[in-house]
Amino acid sequence: MYLSAQDIEAMEGVRKVHFLNANAVRINKSLGDAVGMTQLGIHQISVPPGHFSTEYHCHRYEEEAIYVLSGRGVATLGEFSQPIGPGDFIGCPTNGVAHEMFNDGDEPLVCLVVGQRLAQDVCNYPRQGKRLYRNSGERTLVDHDDIE
Repeated sequence: MYLSAQDIEAMEGVRKVHFLNANAVRINKSLGDAVGMTQLGIHQISVPPGHFSTEYHCHRYEEEAIYVLSGRGVATLGEFSQPIGPGDFIGCPTNGVAHEMFNDGDEPLVCLVVGQRLAQDVCNYPRQGKRLYRNSGERTLVDHDDIE
């Protein structure tokens, strides 16, 4: 399937707010869904100034990749903060460090985000002390303190 630049521009973005962080706001255009892809999530996201892309997290089984198209921001990768801008790439391997992006600029931070869509995954939210288990559509959020 094919999407032209004009098709993508005309797509209505969906405003998403992360369930653990009200300041993690993005406008999402799911390019992969638009062409019928089911194994990879491919999204053009736009993060407004002063917002995070997501809650600081890391996946145990799914990999993610981010390519910055326009705008400026700061990526936090573990304990390291890195200024980011157009042409920069971030790879998030499984069991890697927790990560997030923050738009500290005055224009939208626009990125292409690609991630696996496995039936099962475990996602840690270290700042929240939470872990999310995802299993074939079911989602279970637990406190780190309750994990044996």
